[in-house]
Amino acid sequence: MRTVGVKNESTVQEFVLEAFPAAQHLGGLLFLVHLLAYLASIMGNTVIILITWADHRLQTPMYVLLSTFSFCECCFITTVIPKLLSIFLSGRQTIPFPACLTQAFFFLFIGAGTFFLMAVMSLDRYLAICKPLHYASIMNLRVSFLLIFLCYSLSFIFFTGLMLRVSQLSFCGPNIISHFFCDLGSLIHLSCSDTSSVETYFFFVTSFVILLSLIVTITAYSNIVVTILRLPSAKERQKAFSTCSSHLIVLSLMYGSCVFIYLNPKQVDRLDSNKEAALVNTVVTPVLNPVIYTLRNKQVHQALRDTLSRVRWQK
Repeated sequence: MRTVGVKNESTVQEFVLEAFPAAQHLGGLLFLVHLLAYLASIMGNTVIILITWADHRLQTPMYVLLSTFSFCECCFITTVIPKLLSIFLSGRQTIPFPACLTQAFFFLFIGAGTFFLMAVMSLDRYLAICKPLHYASIMNLRVSFLLIFLCYSLSFIFFTGLMLRVSQLSFCGPNIISHFFCDLGSLIHLSCSDTSSVETYFFFVTSFVILLSLIVTITAYSNIVVTILRLPSAKERQKAFSTCSSHLIVLSLMYGSCVFIYLNPKQVDRLDSNKEAALVNTVVTPVLNPVIYTLRNKQVHQALRDTLSRVRWQK
């Protein structure tokens, strides 16, 4: 641990990310597995973004929200996975203090904005399915961009204030973070300052983000399910439930893991379990999201075929 003297104390200049100590001998295998998952997620989400903006038929509020979601998923996993890959490959687990704060901020900022965005996407589907006659008058491209801006503006305000408070804490050792990235809960626990007010603020902000988006999402999908049950055709009901069930699987994974991690005032008691739960959000769901949200969509399939046909024709 490198330190500098400040008033007879030592200030931590870097932290050690204790990723998975029990599996250190599997570094090569873990590197390959996480690299493949990372590349699959990046490629799947990039295809969604490119197809949405290449085909004018997909330039609707629903697909604008989906492509934004895909872009944010790429950014979200990039805040964590590249550093984890370097740990598996090189075995070097240290991270400088400024880089640690930066990683923690972008992880929370992008993650919280994405939860707000999922709530907006649920509302969009609610309007399209339950209020089809009013959908066009309520949702348009201007409104969708405004809602996206609002989602990430709220997230930025919440977590910039939190990170400013964390940056003012003193860290004088130990410097081992029992996680595979700079988890803010673990980081706060290492401070030698009084962290009670920061922990309360952190718990309040994360609870507000998760519960607000969860309530909106549950309300929207509950109304969607009721509307689907009223459809006269059994085939239409089966098709609609097939789509909704896929979405709900991903939502359950994301909300379930985050509720387990963040809606617990004494997060330190669960640090080992938090690592496994965080893997769900940083590895599992980013791979599933492109398949479930868009790549199973027939309209996207058609747009992809048309785009590939145009590319072949130009050659």
